Amino acid sequence: MSQRVTLKVNGKPVTREVAPDQLLVQFVRETLALTGTHTGCDTGQCGACTVHLDGHAVKSCTLLAVQADGRALTTIEGLAAADGTLHPMQAAFKECHGLQCGFCTPGMVMSAVDLVQQHGCHSEAQVREALEGNICRCTGYQNIVRAVQVGAAAMKGERP
Repeated sequence: MSQRVTLKVNGKPVTREVAPDQLLVQFVRETLALTGTHTGCDTGQCGACTVHLDGHAVKSCTLLAVQADGRALTTIEGLAAADGTLHPMQAAFKECHGLQCGFCTPGMVMSAVDLVQQHGCHSEAQVREALEGNICRCTGYQNIVRAVQVGAAAMKGERP
């Protein structure tokens, strides 16, 4: 038995029928074909599936699609401006080489944006603590931490 969900996805209204047990990450990737959100561990430990729900970072493999009904969902595809200009955090990851294979990058970026928007902090220690729930198997995190600091400064209109 399916259920109807209506939500705003990247600023646009979306209504779909979903199975009551469909995970939000499956809804995003399979139903909406927004494949920037990745499925990593399916247990909420790697952070590859991080999206924003009502402006807060959540791990979409830990929520059901029906739990997003009536809410606002932003995926990595929704961060860039309509004209294609990268969000300051996305630009910082590119500039600072804060990625290698790119698998974890969407979740890292979404978590980093949440860190700045919700907490305004971006010291190295704060960034490392905030990204503790996001796993990168390629890097030593140094470039990721630097990218978050540069992105945070850009989001605040400051120089890094």
